[in-house]
Amino acid sequence: METLRRNVGIMGLSDMLIKMEIPYGSPEAVDLCNRLGSTMAQYTLYASAMVAKDQGAYPEFNLDEVLESSFYKAHQSPEIEAAIRQFGLANSQILTIAPTGTLSTMLGISGGIEPIFANYYTRKTESLHGKDVYYKVYTPIVEKYMKEHNITDDKDLPEWFITAQEIPYRSRIDMQAAWQKHIDASISSTVNLPHEATVEDVEDLYMYAWEQGLKGITVYRDGCARAGILTTSDTKKEEQKEKTPTPANEPETELIGYKRKLMTGCGSLHLCAFFNKDGELRETYLSKGSTGGCASFMVGLSRMISLAARNGVSVPDIVDQLKSSGSCPSYAVRHATKGDTSKGSCCPVAVGNALLDLYNEIKGNKQVHAEKIVEPETPVHETTKEKCPECGAELRFEGGCMSCPDCGWSRCG
Repeated sequence: METLRRNVGIMGLSDMLIKMEIPYGSPEAVDLCNRLGSTMAQYTLYASAMVAKDQGAYPEFNLDEVLESSFYKAHQSPEIEAAIRQFGLANSQILTIAPTGTLSTMLGISGGIEPIFANYYTRKTESLHGKDVYYKVYTPIVEKYMKEHNITDDKDLPEWFITAQEIPYRSRIDMQAAWQKHIDASISSTVNLPHEATVEDVEDLYMYAWEQGLKGITVYRDGCARAGILTTSDTKKEEQKEKTPTPANEPETELIGYKRKLMTGCGSLHLCAFFNKDGELRETYLSKGSTGGCASFMVGLSRMISLAARNGVSVPDIVDQLKSSGSCPSYAVRHATKGDTSKGSCCPVAVGNALLDLYNEIKGNKQVHAEKIVEPETPVHETTKEKCPECGAELRFEGGCMSCPDCGWSRCG
């Protein structure tokens, strides 16, 4: 049986820089990565030749092509050349930097060459205290440093605890470019841009990446429409307030919009409800968030709710009709198997319950109203609503792959 030939990768770079008190993306960090990459490339070239000594070169090995390659020329030495000439190379590709979401999550360290995404993220518990309670979960290296140095507020962390959103994109590219010089394959890396980033910023980013010799790069702008990406936000996961233009029949009225994500028997369902300044419902919109369910039904239901509200039917009366819809087998099955459905027995009932909650909140009829306006003052690490198939926890996107922060499951695995 042929011996498995394993390549070499990188993991935990950001943690290493933090321990060395070097800010990610700084000139010192770029220089260190350049020296590390060069050393690693030389050692792995020689090691591949030594493996070829025992196991033979890879089938398509061509000595002249290897010696003329830019990767070899950048890392050649008399010892390496002598070994390759005598034995060849066991590996057609020597180095790559792949996403390490599963392993890094299991080990509690940073993945690949990525910076840490956030010093902490915020989780919510709904059942332990009988109300929504938010608490911080610190990144392992941050938590350890704070304990060792008696720091109680993450705002007091030193400058080398820099996160993905705080790093200028050119510095981010400089870090990847330092490694790309010494990686003959490709690199998995994501540049996080703030919501304010412009089209010109993205164009400059890609052009600069090309100029620096990157083979590829992933870009994510905070707040874009793509689902399932880790973001930072100063609003809760399930609710967003936003201003919106007024419907045609109320040209001088400014509406307040609320958004709720519901989980139904057919997957996720998004509800947007718009209220006037007096707290009266004026418009609703329903849309699918995943496969399954009937889009036409949701369009029809949202239009009828909007029509009734604009013609004077109260929210409690609308909800009363929706709650008479009965139960749905798919809803019951998902509630029994996954336990993540929103309050209700079918889609119309869930929509009605959500509408009533929003109506009571905007009218100030619930004590939780005062609690809901107390938002975290610092960025919230937002996980996705997609569930882990192994343990049921919410998945998140890190290092180029959907992974589970609780059990380490990864879609890339």
